[in-house]
Amino acid sequence: MGQPDAGRAVAGQRGAHAASAGQPEGIPSLVGQVLAGAAQPAAGPPPGTRPLPPGQQVRPDWLVQHYGPVPRFRPETWDFRVSGVTESGTEHRWDWAGICALPRCAVTADLHCVTKHTIPGIPWEGIAAAELLRLAPPAGHVTHVMVWADYGYSANIGICDFAADTTLLATAVAGEPLTPEHGFPMRLVVPHLYGWKSVKWMRAVEYLTEDRRGFWEERGYHSSADPWHEQRFSYQETQGS
Repeated sequence: MGQPDAGRAVAGQRGAHAASAGQPEGIPSLVGQVLAGAAQPAAGPPPGTRPLPPGQQVRPDWLVQHYGPVPRFRPETWDFRVSGVTESGTEHRWDWAGICALPRCAVTADLHCVTKHTIPGIPWEGIAAAELLRLAPPAGHVTHVMVWADYGYSANIGICDFAADTTLLATAVAGEPLTPEHGFPMRLVVPHLYGWKSVKWMRAVEYLTEDRRGFWEERGYHSSADPWHEQRFSYQETQGS
């Protein structure tokens, strides 16, 4: 499952990257750079010094929001998969021990909820999405990913947004494991998009060659979810947005 819960990059050990959703013409070169390890982190100002996206207000506490029950983590049966249009044509799979063995990084980012509150400077830790793309590369004509979570929850994200150098498969915050309510054992963090794209209880990534709406997108949320353009609802969508 998942929830409206996160958003815009501030600063981090991997920097900030402002890739845009819905622009397939830029995808092959960007994915190629990511897979080659050529994407360079960009510097950013410290947390709390960046302007907020339109309509947002700082909230001092981290409000828990999600749809449905909190899944129970069973490490002996839990796995994570990458499927769809992979470069190899095969599915990739990791168990929990395999995920824990992958290289780790940190990203400090603001959390922008579509319900108009922002929690500044959350110190996420986990696995860079760019690392996942190197380990399980997509075919060259992939344009989007569908992120899947427990109970069949899903969210669609442009491949450029997924490949951004601040996108993270987060397992911890400030050195402590995520709490169950915030997505333990692993959640996606896409800091430059509204929070429902940062899927809690993440279980799979599916590579797509065309966009397909996820759970909240099918229920009226914007497919791209850029908080700086207030892309909250599907009625705001225009050609190429």
